[in-house]
Amino acid sequence: MEVFRRIDAIPALSDEERLLLDSVRRVSREQIAASAARYDAASEFPWENVQALRELGLNGIFIPEALGGAELSYSAYLACVREISAACASTGIIWATVFHAIKPLLEYGTPEQQARLLPVILSGGLAALVITEPAVGSDATGMTTRFTPDGDTIMVEGAKTFITNGDVADLYLVFGKWSELGDGKEAISALYIEKGTPGLSSGRKEDKMGHRASSTTALRFEGCRVPRANLLGEPGQGLRLLLASLNLSRPSVAAHALGIARAAFEDAVAYINERRQGGRRVVEYQGVQFLLADLATELAQCEAWLWHVARLVDAGERDMGVEASMLKLRAGDLAMRIATEAVQLHGGYGYIREYRVERLLRDAKITQIWEGTSQVHRQFIGRSFVQR
Repeated sequence: MEVFRRIDAIPALSDEERLLLDSVRRVSREQIAASAARYDAASEFPWENVQALRELGLNGIFIPEALGGAELSYSAYLACVREISAACASTGIIWATVFHAIKPLLEYGTPEQQARLLPVILSGGLAALVITEPAVGSDATGMTTRFTPDGDTIMVEGAKTFITNGDVADLYLVFGKWSELGDGKEAISALYIEKGTPGLSSGRKEDKMGHRASSTTALRFEGCRVPRANLLGEPGQGLRLLLASLNLSRPSVAAHALGIARAAFEDAVAYINERRQGGRRVVEYQGVQFLLADLATELAQCEAWLWHVARLVDAGERDMGVEASMLKLRAGDLAMRIATEAVQLHGGYGYIREYRVERLLRDAKITQIWEGTSQVHRQFIGRSFVQR
């Protein structure tokens, strides 16, 4: 599929980045993809896959060299997310979530915080981004978790839900409201909580439709006392930090969705080139070719937009919320559409777990929901055109 090979060549990656991506692609296709179905069926956390990424030193690619890492471009990071997610969506989101939770520390943390908290990530540790609450979905400003200052510590009280890596993370970036600033969005603040902190506990592991190998849990904070030195920025700066974080995590989730979409498309094309009906290969029917044309065109356009957004980030642009929402919206919807059509093109076999497209369809659905539902993104994009 030459059109996709040309699109894959769009990111202006360095020779070092290309070599790393080749290694990620090899490990993803030879090892991670081979175990994906087994981990999914058992709903088991894929520690072997996480270890394979650790051995590549992959956590270091988003940490500057001065802090012990080997920072590569955002484009290279997105390319790795897409490649891993195509092999195993669960492993892809486990690793991508580390970036989501750590990037704010790199951009807004103090040198002391970075020196103290980053080594665990550099050694291959996991992290969690802790926003969603049981009664609060896409409108994160309605959160009720409270941060109450008490001398050199902060008391954290509240509950969170649907937290990726919730029971396996070594470091948690938690958003809540500063008690002295009221209950509005201006009170939102952020702090890091380390694994094993008394008062932090994880609840049940969710039994999910898809991404069954990734760990999604509830979290509770009861008398959870955190050093004030773990506060990220100042009290009340959390909303700005949250929006900046989402502008980078949403393209990452889009790359994850496009990994699922590309895998489903490639599986479908391979299958219908072999499967015969009525004396002809399924791919030879004009109706099927028209469908492939539409899916391939939308996938190519969406992937091109992914690299456009990546270029903006690598150029230093941070005010690109609309572009990030456009990308996340289209990638999530497209992953679901392509996975659905891939199952359909497989016929009855697409409904059987022996074929990967069944899992890809289940994995695709959440990409329309997390990091803001498709409806929320449509509203945000539409509102951006209201003149004030």
